[in-house]
Amino acid sequence: MKNLLKKVSFATGIMFCSMNVLCEDIDEPKINYGFCDYETIIDADLYKDFQSATFEFVSAEIIDDCLIIEIGASGCDGGTWEFELVDSGAIAESLPEQRFLKLQLVNNEDCEAFFQRTTSFDLTPVRIHDSGEIILNIDGFDSSLNYIY
Repeated sequence: MKNLLKKVSFATGIMFCSMNVLCEDIDEPKINYGFCDYETIIDADLYKDFQSATFEFVSAEIIDDCLIIEIGASGCDGGTWEFELVDSGAIAESLPEQRFLKLQLVNNEDCEAFFQRTTSFDLTPVRIHDSGEIILNIDGFDSSLNYIY
């Protein structure tokens, strides 16, 4: 009888330990560091002919290789907005070098409410070989951003 009680107690202990480990895994937030929502496009023709819905910049910052942009625009909820970030392909010869970008918002929402939304773009395509820093000039944004990589 004592042997059976020891086995049941041991099995119960293992079961509770397993449940505890499972609960810890379930409760941890899922964060994808280093993952951006969109790729940055380098295309001189697209940059030149670029058109966007009206929006205003709220903020822009670089974290790792992602440009995080928050914008505001009219819409129903901002859930259907689509974005593109296009680089002109031109590189200004300065120290550090400079690149020029435009943000496009495709907004087919026909509502007059104002919403803000944050999105991100992978900046690795705009890196310059043999350089570790560039200045990004985003059309319509009040200041330049330094991208250090």
